[in-house]
Amino acid sequence: MFDRLEDLLIRYEELMSELSEPDVAGNQERFRKLMKEQNDLTPIVEAYKEYKAAKQNIEDSLAMLDEESDEELRELAKEELNDSKAKVEELEHELKILLLPKDPNDDKNVIVEIRAGAGGDEAALFAAEIYRMYIHYAESQRWKVETMEFEEIGIGGMKNVTFMITGQGAYSKMKYESGVHRVQRVPETESGGRIHTSTITVAVMPEAEEVDINIDEKDIRIDVMRASGNGGQCVNTTDSAVRLTHYPTGIVIYSQTEKSQLQNKEKAFALLRAKLYDMECQKAHDAEAEARRSQIGTGDRSEKIRTYNFPQGRVTDHRIGLTLYKLDKIMDGDIQEIIDACIAADQSAKLAKMQDN
Repeated sequence: MFDRLEDLLIRYEELMSELSEPDVAGNQERFRKLMKEQNDLTPIVEAYKEYKAAKQNIEDSLAMLDEESDEELRELAKEELNDSKAKVEELEHELKILLLPKDPNDDKNVIVEIRAGAGGDEAALFAAEIYRMYIHYAESQRWKVETMEFEEIGIGGMKNVTFMITGQGAYSKMKYESGVHRVQRVPETESGGRIHTSTITVAVMPEAEEVDINIDEKDIRIDVMRASGNGGQCVNTTDSAVRLTHYPTGIVIYSQTEKSQLQNKEKAFALLRAKLYDMECQKAHDAEAEARRSQIGTGDRSEKIRTYNFPQGRVTDHRIGLTLYKLDKIMDGDIQEIIDACIAADQSAKLAKMQDN
């Protein structure tokens, strides 16, 4: 591990030297590539420098204890020694986590698809509430949210909704939300006051660039039509809606949220690319079944990951055994504690696997 850290430190210094060269700023592609590599290495290098400083403090404190006879100075040296030993232990753990292989999709924007499952209208109402929960969470992270397609029901629910979240590290946090979310509560439409259980599914897909997924024009049929449903001026008076049919997979994308046919077409292709890229990622996960099992919630979409129990005001994440009694705050977008716990559990599982190997 420490040989690798020394190599990364040397590489970081080379990067700093390259970035200071006058001709680099003129080559934007090279400049961006170097800056990304430098940004990726900075947290590792800073932690390693701290680690080396703490190790040096241990040596200095031990030398002082050997040479110093003054009791007060010896006490100070012992205190410094204990602090430095604790710091070294803490930094060793941090460095192991920083050196874990990074998910190549972590820095990508995400496309989130929420679908009502079992439970009829109640599932559609819950789907709309989870949609709002993610919007509030995205706002707290200063991310941008753009709705791509949706199907509403008359009482304020959503049969399905698809939206894009644009922002630094969106996939690294949102990926833990994929799976089945279950709600237990008395529906507003239920006169008997019985608790019902309904479900929705959430799929979180990394945004795919054209370089990630190549779509052959022969595999696509594009239909344009008049938008339906509630629309503002021009939305449902011109042929602005776009439907894409991808023959090899049978995926059909319908986009009508924009006034412009071109904008709807761009959104539809972005969603199609994300779905095809996600299918490729799922295949890769299936091929590495053991690795997939060791990860927290980034695999099987049929996995029940979380229960929202309204009568008891609790939310339980079943993957990590976490229960929180702050359902109102969570439904208002305060999900960071759950995401942090999933990240920590995921890192622990990967560290344990590395040690076993």
